[in-house]
Amino acid sequence: MSKLITITSGKGGVGKTTSAINIGAALNSFGKDVIVLDANLTTPNIGLHLGAPMVPINLNHVLSGKANVIDAIYEHESGTKIVPSSLSVKDLQKINHNRLKEVGRKLKKIADFVIYDSAAGLGDEAIAAINSGDEMVIVTNPEIPAVTDALKTAKVIEQMGKKIRGVIIARVKGSKHEMPIENVREMLELPILGIVPEDESVHESLVMKDAVIHTHPRSKAAKAYKRIAAKLAGINYKEKSWFGRLFGF
Repeated sequence: MSKLITITSGKGGVGKTTSAINIGAALNSFGKDVIVLDANLTTPNIGLHLGAPMVPINLNHVLSGKANVIDAIYEHESGTKIVPSSLSVKDLQKINHNRLKEVGRKLKKIADFVIYDSAAGLGDEAIAAINSGDEMVIVTNPEIPAVTDALKTAKVIEQMGKKIRGVIIARVKGSKHEMPIENVREMLELPILGIVPEDESVHESLVMKDAVIHTHPRSKAAKAYKRIAAKLAGINYKEKSWFGRLFGF
């Protein structure tokens, strides 16, 4: 049964888009048919991150009734499919955010997983993306403002009657100034899906216009995203030892 997962956050800059891209790419690497959709219409980044900033048909055309969503799907060289949004301010006009739910229903018919990269915060765009999803994943950082905003987001999601699958704590530096992971867990009262360290490999992958699980598969961030994706898909995933990598086991 296909599933639509909305990746959301209380504030921007916490690693939400990076998480959406890498979870989608990891699921694809596990043999799942995946479509990552940029539901952050005001400040879209999926196309920029994956080398498709300008495309003939984008999500804005679909939401304004000018195109079918099937025509707005593009395949990255890795095999992961994406639906980019427009970078043009003009294309923000006459958009019906509520059509995101209808678009999601169509995409679920042709994919195992649909990943919505939501807008940050709790504006109309974010609420529409949350309302479209079967499950929510909240991304935060181990900092008081980010966790506080994540808590607000969780409360709104619960009020909407939506299921929160868990929390990703991203960009973890291991600094003494950060909130301890256990404190984040206690404050949010939600399962922790995974902890993604601050990793230079992620920044390098953005320059290379690909997911970090492809560009730096042995990096700490890549391994963290693979473990998270495996949890979401219910896959028993174990990383290969150096011996296994050497001999292909």
